[in-house]
Amino acid sequence: MTINLQITFEALVGAISSLDPAEKRKLVELLETQLFEQEEAAYTEDADTLHEMQAVKAEYEAGEYTTFDDFLTSGLSRRS
Repeated sequence: MTINLQITFEALVGAISSLDPAEKRKLVELLETQLFEQEEAAYTEDADTLHEMQAVKAEYEAGEYTTFDDFLTSGLSRRS
């Protein structure tokens, strides 16, 4: 069930200020989840990002990648 309320941002801040710490943590978790979902949707819908992701996938499938262990090894050998 969704309820749409029209309240000012200041009123919302005031309402949040009256919450106890546990309720505020729950609200933060909810907001972070919603933000992540919205940002992820926007990210995956961007044409440039999609092209970049496809290019990276193609490179990976072609074996054009370095494992983390190889990266660490090559980085350590460069310091010597």
